[in-house]
Amino acid sequence: MYISTRGNMEKQTSAQAIAMGMVPSGGLFVPETIPQICWQELRNEDYAGLATKIMRLFLDDLPSEILEEAVKVYGDGRFEGANPAPLVDAGDCGILELWHGPTAAFKDMALQVLPYFLASSMKTIGLRSEVLILTATSGDTGKAALEGFKDVPGTKIAVFYPDGGVSPVQERQMITTGGSNTYVAAVKGNFDECQTAVKKMFSSSSLKEKLSRKNLVFSSANSINWGRLMPQIVYYFWAYLQAVDRREVNPGEKINIVVPTGNFGNILAAYYAKKMGLPIANLICASNKNNVLTDFFQSGIYNSKRPFHLTSSPSMDILISSNFERFLFEVSGRNPQKIKAWFSDLSSNGKFEVDRETLNSCRQNMVAGWASEEEVTGTIHRVYQNFDYLIDPHTAVGIKVYEDYRRKHGDDTYTIVTSTASPFKFAHHVFNALQEGASVDPWDALTSLSDLTGWEIPPGLKDLSLKAAQKVTRLSSAQLEEYLIREFSLDTCI
Repeated sequence: MYISTRGNMEKQTSAQAIAMGMVPSGGLFVPETIPQICWQELRNEDYAGLATKIMRLFLDDLPSEILEEAVKVYGDGRFEGANPAPLVDAGDCGILELWHGPTAAFKDMALQVLPYFLASSMKTIGLRSEVLILTATSGDTGKAALEGFKDVPGTKIAVFYPDGGVSPVQERQMITTGGSNTYVAAVKGNFDECQTAVKKMFSSSSLKEKLSRKNLVFSSANSINWGRLMPQIVYYFWAYLQAVDRREVNPGEKINIVVPTGNFGNILAAYYAKKMGLPIANLICASNKNNVLTDFFQSGIYNSKRPFHLTSSPSMDILISSNFERFLFEVSGRNPQKIKAWFSDLSSNGKFEVDRETLNSCRQNMVAGWASEEEVTGTIHRVYQNFDYLIDPHTAVGIKVYEDYRRKHGDDTYTIVTSTASPFKFAHHVFNALQEGASVDPWDALTSLSDLTGWEIPPGLKDLSLKAAQKVTRLSSAQLEEYLIREFSLDTCI
């Protein structure tokens, strides 16, 4: 069963939690209990088998054949190679490459299976409505969600991204998706404004009434939906199993995990893996210049009222990290009253402060740091020069924060950094980092980076600039509801 972080809804089954996406009146669903699993029992599984065993613990009311069908995506050619998430070496740390899926970003690892879970959840709870998936994206979720749900029967998907706040490749990926059920719009402002507007629509009773008259219900493909977050737990177990098989660590020996994070979902999945029994010593939360999380771990004050920076790692350009609510719920002793008070303060005042006990618990479970733009550029260059290995800006943030952590604490525990996107998704930043003083067109950069390094452009990014694109609709955050009403004819009677 699943409960609300704010204690404002009765217990729900996994099908109900996935179908709704988030608690309608505010809050996020979390498992009532965190299941335990022995990692050694998973040692002989391939990725699909591993995913089946772990996710079955969270999906007890969905038919087992649905899960077995869903995990086939990891071996049916959608991911490059036999290993969808390989662990590779880059100096003093391992790199978990999570970008071998169709959109060259880690979101594919979950969003390729979410459509199966959502369709099954709707059927399980007896809903015959079509699903309208609303998704705010800081860059990668949008395309991965569009690709996952494109032309899936019984679904429509609307993706909103910050205008000018994603890379040219990310934007082009989204607006060239195609599909009869996909809608994409750029929102003037930053990701937080975009995300807040989407959450507001989720809680709008009048909008839900209009949807109901059209036989539509809301759901989400963001990591606020437990069905999106849960599959991400799997690849942390996979990373550990690879580290043991490669003899990087002895069986049972603990590792560190570094995650470049913005909305906090990816590192939260690692936290839940640890809670389930995976041998993890330290979780290291890496931020870019939008370092609201780093400041929180230092002070206990979460303050989103600060300058917003557009960086070379746009998927982390976030000041309100939605999944941080789940983390605070866990480390506060699962206290919904505290969560409700803190996030009411965040909504009203743009900030909140936790009590000393909760802050100490946060620090016991996680370490945080951040990297500047100059440090990101330098890290991309240094890693390539020293190890002949390409990294994107988000991965560079993770590596730089890890280097700072190791220098400060002298911790030589084997550490894995999650690599969240192909370097070719940010080819112009990566190329310019390698060729100091160079200036290259974003589209020419893909070929230039490949020519310079010998690395192949991922299939999903090849000839992207030549694909037919839809006209971009540009909206203010206040116009999103009006856009939905117009696009889906919600003001007309059936």
